[in-house]
Amino acid sequence: MQQKNTQITACHLMVHGLIQGVGFRPYVYRLARSHGLNGYVCNNNHGVEIILEGSGKEIKLFLKALPKYAPKQAHIDNITSFDMPVQGYEHFQIIKSTTHSNEITNVSPDIAVCDACLTDRNRQHHRLDYAFINCTNCGPRFSIIQDIPYDREKTTMHKFTMCNTCKKEYTTIEDRRFHAQPIACNHCGPHYEAISNDHSTIDYQEIINLSVDLLKQGEIIAIKGLGGFHLACSALNEDAVKRLRTAKKREEKPFAVMFPDINTLEEYAPCNEEEKKLLQSWQRPIVLLSLRKPLPASVTNGLNTIGAFLPYMPFHYDLLTRFRQPIILTSGNRTDEPICINNQEARLKLSALTSHFVLHNRDIHNRVDDSVAMVVNNKTRLIRRARGYCPEPVNTQLNAEGILATGAELANTFAIGKGTQAIPGQHIGDLQDYDTFCFYREAISRFKKLFRFSPSLVVHDLHPDYLSTSYAQNIEGVQLLGVQHHHAHIAACMAEHNLDEKVIGVAFDGTGYGTDGHIWGSEFMLADLEDFERLNHFDYFMLPGGDTAVNHPWRTALSLLYKYYGTSYTKMHLPFLEQIPQANINTVIKALDHHINTPLTAGAGRLFDAVAALTGLCLHASYHAQAPMMLESAINPDILDYYPVTRANPINLKSILDGIINDIHWKEPVSHIATRFHNTMARLIILHVKNIRQKYQVNKVVLSGGCFQNAWLLTKLEKELLADKFDVYTPANIPANDGGIALGQLIIAAKRRNSEQKNLKQ
Repeated sequence: MQQKNTQITACHLMVHGLIQGVGFRPYVYRLARSHGLNGYVCNNNHGVEIILEGSGKEIKLFLKALPKYAPKQAHIDNITSFDMPVQGYEHFQIIKSTTHSNEITNVSPDIAVCDACLTDRNRQHHRLDYAFINCTNCGPRFSIIQDIPYDREKTTMHKFTMCNTCKKEYTTIEDRRFHAQPIACNHCGPHYEAISNDHSTIDYQEIINLSVDLLKQGEIIAIKGLGGFHLACSALNEDAVKRLRTAKKREEKPFAVMFPDINTLEEYAPCNEEEKKLLQSWQRPIVLLSLRKPLPASVTNGLNTIGAFLPYMPFHYDLLTRFRQPIILTSGNRTDEPICINNQEARLKLSALTSHFVLHNRDIHNRVDDSVAMVVNNKTRLIRRARGYCPEPVNTQLNAEGILATGAELANTFAIGKGTQAIPGQHIGDLQDYDTFCFYREAISRFKKLFRFSPSLVVHDLHPDYLSTSYAQNIEGVQLLGVQHHHAHIAACMAEHNLDEKVIGVAFDGTGYGTDGHIWGSEFMLADLEDFERLNHFDYFMLPGGDTAVNHPWRTALSLLYKYYGTSYTKMHLPFLEQIPQANINTVIKALDHHINTPLTAGAGRLFDAVAALTGLCLHASYHAQAPMMLESAINPDILDYYPVTRANPINLKSILDGIINDIHWKEPVSHIATRFHNTMARLIILHVKNIRQKYQVNKVVLSGGCFQNAWLLTKLEKELLADKFDVYTPANIPANDGGIALGQLIIAAKRRNSEQKNLKQ
């Protein structure tokens, strides 16, 4: 009740940001009550609306406290407020969500189960061992939402009717599950079912015991998770891991490993404080770590890193508490296809891989893989942006409304523009796979509905053969814009860091269609959000067989040798060529001589491929970026020297090859060659960036592209550029790889449209 002698004022607030589905309304309610304020709070598709009535002093204290003590999963972008007439509210309440327009508020990503819920599973009689426990601070969000505002009837939980106990918690404001949309318990919520050969059970303890027994026996299990299915086996059973590789046709790509707890994880991969913080964050991504204690060879296949993560669902905790060993937990799909999300699909597609299934009956509406990240220079760097991060927006200073960015071909994501926000979609994958392309179209359609989005401007890569380009060009009634691949890389990083000015852009990756029709990938550019000038790049060389050379790095190595040494390469007696049939070598040389399917490339990624082949580390790649990853794994941090670099334009690579070949002849360890090469790349970039700064008086450097997922290279470059007094910007919350392309496309389109509109007004 308001004090009778206090002057009553009223205030209307709109809170924007990641504030729906994270317990924000109950938090506002408790805060308002603590300050003796009346009014209401509600969700709508603008954000969270708050009406306050009370003393001016208490309203000011409320406004000060609101962002300070918000739930940790909440992210407030801005708060707008204005005075309003007093209506005479008698108490403060949470009222039903409303929809006012096509504007939207942010949708929460999925959140790992919280410690409080894990504790409740041991003491609440109706939730003892309940595997779908959640509260306003945790649980499924993006994976189950079908529409906004975020209310139960607009999620896949709508088919589960709350029991009286859950209903009481849901409506009791002081309860932690007040308005927790996925609220459920053993009596009214989803449940698991295990099917193993001809046996099935819905008894949860029997399901856990059966799963543990199967893992101990070396079996593979398909497990339905939060955003899709996983395939699991013991990470310490070499035979089981090999059979999983054979079943998935995944010959060499490393597997992600889930550990029971942080202490067990650190036995294999000691972590620094930032890595621990990331591993235990509510996002729970897979984190790339340096491996110290070996796992079976087939887990990492020669790499000195491991993708490690911790449990984020109650089922994971129960399984690993009983099993007490790390498990392989990899995407439940056939090779290159999207992750399976429904029970029927999984049993159809995964039955050739396993006859053991752990299913549940909570539908997954939005398919979402596990996110992947690493920590470099004490900063989190996302590699795959999915569960726990999607669909968080990137706030911009530009009007992005109506812009659809269709992304690239590999590691695809798309992005949509709403107001001044860019909203990237979840990781899609390689669009060359038909089912993945279908997932891509489905995900865009669902974002259109979820975010009230209708495109008027569609942006695509310049590559004419990308399916994302074709998709864009087949949308009727919209304006189309093609954006150069590497400009998009730089612009994505600029958008993340709110840069809108001239920068020195360094874009190093494997493949990107250039404005000259050749393959780029080693760009030094002067860029802003509208345009760019390509200042330098690697010397072009032929890529024999095009994409075939990406899968067979020896071809790229041979092409470089032939370019710089002609037939003299035959007298060098390089060991890697002795492993290639002479007939295959002759075929490549003939193709080079006659320019048969030999597109020109300047891709830095292809140079990394070539060096991995020259050293004998990787002649044939079975997964994307295998050769550069193996080259990085070979680094010896004690080696500080490098090969000669040139200031030429374009950059001649012969001096680097001379040094590598000389080291091979002197039988230098591969680790020395790999390290010198990486040191050389860092030195080369620094040399050319300094030249650009001197000539153009620009001090901000943006590094982006897949090559900057190389932790060694990125660590060295950031430190040395900062020591040279550069302002250095690198991708963090948006991947440096092609998963960031869509954001770059969108921000370039927004900037160009904004400039065109300004010009028309002048």
